[in-house]
Amino acid sequence: MGEHESFFYPQILLVKYSFAFVVLPGGYGTLDECFEALTLIQTQKIKDFPVIVFDRKYHQSLLEHIAKMKEEGTIAENDLSLFLVTDDISEAETFVKMHSIKKFNLRPKRKIKPFKWLFEHS
Repeated sequence: MGEHESFFYPQILLVKYSFAFVVLPGGYGTLDECFEALTLIQTQKIKDFPVIVFDRKYHQSLLEHIAKMKEEGTIAENDLSLFLVTDDISEAETFVKMHSIKKFNLRPKRKIKPFKWLFEHS
């Protein structure tokens, strides 16, 4: 598998088995997945998917850069509403419940059929 193909499968699995993204302090991989999710939402490949950036102090420089991107016109004003920034676990939990669990009537223990082409097993 080439370098680009090796990233394809984990990103597909990330979206398939998730109903929210919570971005915690991390490195390049964390930011890659965060911006991949935001890009998919921005381009409407996935819809109404909650993204929570947790730990405002750690992500302050990133948030400033996102504000600069808005000022420079490389992202739109409404792109800032694609994610929630919080330090409050209760706020994050409520956000996920309102924007994912209740909205899509999610239920626990729902069996998801594995995809053989993703090398998933039963």
